[in-house]
Amino acid sequence: MISNNPKTEQRKFTSLKEFYPFYLTEHQNTTNRFLHFTGIAILCLCFITSMLFHDVRFFAFIPVAAYGFAWIGHQFFEKNKPVTLKHPFFSIACDFLFFGDIIMGRQSFNDK
Repeated sequence: MISNNPKTEQRKFTSLKEFYPFYLTEHQNTTNRFLHFTGIAILCLCFITSMLFHDVRFFAFIPVAAYGFAWIGHQFFEKNKPVTLKHPFFSIACDFLFFGDIIMGRQSFNDK
């Protein structure tokens, strides 16, 4: 999610509350939002499956599921770059916040 705006790229975020609105501006495309949601859902399923069946192979698929879907969404649909490398903790936390917001009805796939 590296912003296309150079001023935003250099901005220092001090809290998740401050970062989340920026995160949402980097996720305006409906397909990208759906891909992020799908990736986090698969991540959760892999984690639960790994715990239930005591099989660590499901853990190996977690990064592929979470980041694979997200990066495809950014590259082909949102047309921007993920900021995961610049703000890894805020970024993954916002992925889960966004996932929860969709489930709770506070966000939708087509919000702008």
